[in-house]
Amino acid sequence: MALDKATVARIATLARIKVADRDLDRMVGELQTILNWVEELNTVDTDGVEPMTSAVEVTLPMREDKISDGGYATKVLANATEPVTIGEGGFFTVPKVVE
Repeated sequence: MALDKATVARIATLARIKVADRDLDRMVGELQTILNWVEELNTVDTDGVEPMTSAVEVTLPMREDKISDGGYATKVLANATEPVTIGEGGFFTVPKVVE
């Protein structure tokens, strides 16, 4: 995949990273190197290799699924600026954070 300055500028905008115009040429080279390395990894033959989540086979201990804490809805809702009472669901509203 060939990159140019416009593509790198668009990627920076999408990632919300401020990149000066004078740095775009350097960034093109760096990103191209990274993409080439990823393409090289795609050429590795992994047939017959099982995916692993750890270098050592580990089984996590299991515990009984029971409530060990909670039941403090009144105390939690006491901090809310606009609480909804427990009879109506027991939650509070927060400001919208997604545009």
